Parts: sequence; C-alpha cells; structure tokens
Amino acid sequence: MVDDWRRQPGPARANPARGGIQAELVAEKETHTYPRLAVRGPVFGLAVHEPAAGPHWRLETPVMDGTPQQARDALNSLLWFRARDDARDPAVRRELLAAVAVLEHQPVNELEVLGARYRVVRADEWARFGPDGLEPPRPTDRDADDTSWDERRDTLSADPGFPLRPDASDSAPTGHATRLGLRVFAYAGSRFPAEVRRHSVQAVTTHPEIVQLPVGFGVTECEESGWRPHGPLMPTPHDARRLLYGMMTRTWPLIHGYDEERAALYGRAAQSFREAGHANELTVEGRLLRLCRIERMVRCGPDGPEPPRPSDHEVQEPMKMHPGPDESGALLPAE
Repeated sequence: MVDDWRRQPGPARANPARGGIQAELVAEKETHTYPRLAVRGPVFGLAVHEPAAGPHWRLETPVMDGTPQQARDALNSLLWFRARDDARDPAVRRELLAAVAVLEHQPVNELEVLGARYRVVRADEWARFGPDGLEPPRPTDRDADDTSWDERRDTLSADPGFPLRPDASDSAPTGHATRLGLRVFAYAGSRFPAEVRRHSVQAVTTHPEIVQLPVGFGVTECEESGWRPHGPLMPTPHDARRLLYGMMTRTWPLIHGYDEERAALYGRAAQSFREAGHANELTVEGRLLRLCRIERMVRCGPDGPEPPRPSDHEVQEPMKMHPGPDESGALLPAE
C-alpha cells in the first residue's frame, strides 16, 4: 500500500535542519527535481498594523481562506468576541461594535479600530511540479513536535504573528533566486479570465515586493485532470499524515457510505500508512494519494500587503453573525 521511496528517514525528521548548508542543498536539489509551479490560486487571511508594536504588518490569522469574505467574517468574530470578553471601557466596546456593524453590511477590506489597521490580505498558493507529479515534503521541512496519531494534537499554524517583512526574507542564493522569479510572476494562459490576468500583471507593479509565508502541507489525489486537494492546509507533514489517516478511517467511510468491506480495505491501507511512520504516499483501490508541499507568498507595496483584487471570487455577502447589544447596551452571549 505504501511506496517506500516516499518515506522520510526517522532521524532527519526528529532533528530537521531548518537552515544552513544542508537545507540550501536540499532546496537546490528539489528545485531541479520539481522545476515547475502548479498554481492553485489565491487564499486570504487577516493582517494587522499596530504602530505601538512596531512599523511592520503581521499576520493575525492563518492565510488559508478561500474567499475574501471568509477573512472579513473572521475579523467580524475577532472584534465581537473582543468586545464581549475583553472590553471593560464602554467607549472601547462601542468602537469595537461599530466596526462589527460595518462588517455586517459592507465588504470592506480594511478597518482601523482602536488605533490598529486590520486588512484582508491576499496570497498566492502553489506547489512545485515535476515528472512524477507534485513535490512531497522535504527532509528539512519542520515537522510536528508531537508525532502521535491523535488528531486532537494538531500543531498550531505558524501564520499568526508572522511578520510581513520583504527585507527579512531568506538570504540564501536559492531563496534569493526564487524571490526574483516570484516578483515578476503573473497569471497567464487561457484558463484564467482576461480580468484576472490583467489584475495579476498590475500587481507586479503596485505590489512588487515578496514575502514567502511558512510552508504548509496538504493531502492531494492524482486524477486524470490533475491533482485534487483534500482537506485544509496543515502546518507540518505529520499533521497532514494525521489528516489523511483520519479521512481514510472515519471521514470518507461516513460521508461516502462505504460498506463494511470497503471501509475495512481503507482501514488496512491507513494502518499500513501509519505503521510506515514517515510515509508521504499511498495507493488504495487504484487511487494515488500524496502529501504535497504547499508554498504561499504575499505581495507587498509601499502601503503594506496586497488586499483582495476586484477579480477575486466571492460566494457570499456580508451578514450579521453575532447578536447585538440589548436595550441596556449589554452584549448578549453568542448563540
């Protein structure tokens, strides 16, 4: 069930080299092995700029939302719960709730609240691609400290608090060359609508600097039309392994109504994958499933990180997400 050549040796995982010569050599090798970029498209999150904390923007939430509105909804909840749980001054609570009211009715991409600027930020997401498909995790990638198979022990995302500083990017020659290539990256090809291509080209000029975000990992499946993702972006390879194991043993049998025989087949494949320890790939019923290494970047300009583009896809409108204050001004509990 499990392909041995996709395994990562235990010692390299237990003590990964996260920088220096070894990491640079691995990066150079993998860049040649997987030379092409398979672009999935944009993802979104929240960034904040607080002058009292320094001159730089930093991420407030993981950048993994599929639409700008999902990030706006996250800001709505963040401010509402801050008003309910943290605000002791009525004036502070009113300002927080006024911002919430704006988010309930307007698709705004930036708000200033209590001296802090919150912005919905846009990132591009891609994987490297070679003759054998998408790039799996590298031996030098950070892995989970807890390598148990308990899904409740998932590693926290490295995104919140991450500084959006183009001047602090990797100085290694391989990383520098990658950034130079990404600076001029723009969508091309007929599969992208003309408006999407035009806004992508404009962003090269308006937001020319690049910040590469922490690497993530996903579960993908090889299909005739390409590689299809399953589930969310995970912060480490082992978290992605736990995700795949859980999908095969519980989620897919439940959602797709597997009969007893098929559920047992997937259970055995999942157990073989688990026993391999550091496997990155398996095959079951002719389905090729692989852990994929996902890279992301945020473009930055003179005023900070790039917000959503007019051509970015939306599927819903702003809406009321939490109850408002009662007649006395007291906040009602969340439903």
